[in-house]
Amino acid sequence: MTPEQKTRKLIDKQLQEAGWEVQDYKNLNLSSNLGIAVREFPLKGGITADYLLFVNRKAVGVIEAKPEGTTLGGVSEQSQKYLEALPENIPHYKLPLPFSYEASGTEIFFRDIRDPDYRSRRVFHFHKPETLQE
Repeated sequence: MTPEQKTRKLIDKQLQEAGWEVQDYKNLNLSSNLGIAVREFPLKGGITADYLLFVNRKAVGVIEAKPEGTTLGGVSEQSQKYLEALPENIPHYKLPLPFSYEASGTEIFFRDIRDPDYRSRRVFHFHKPETLQE
């Protein structure tokens, strides 16, 4: 198992513990749960989000996964590109998407770009879908 595969297993588990249903893009079913985290979601410009987050069938954010041990500082620039690259035909709350996470399985950083002084902040766990819905 590669370091990135190990990280994704940890992230999948953490998302499920927070109430997210983790799905593969090929088996997407946005009606199966309030919060859906979709792996390997294709975006505009030929880029792919490690996870695209949906709450109540609308896209709200992304997760950029990095192998454990990777310094997450500076990764927010990469996730920012994903926030801005959502295809127009995907239902969403607002563009760019407001929420991004950078995660390594052992560390999680969160950013809400609606905050006037937004920046990545360390959090202990992924938010519940209900929290992001509020």
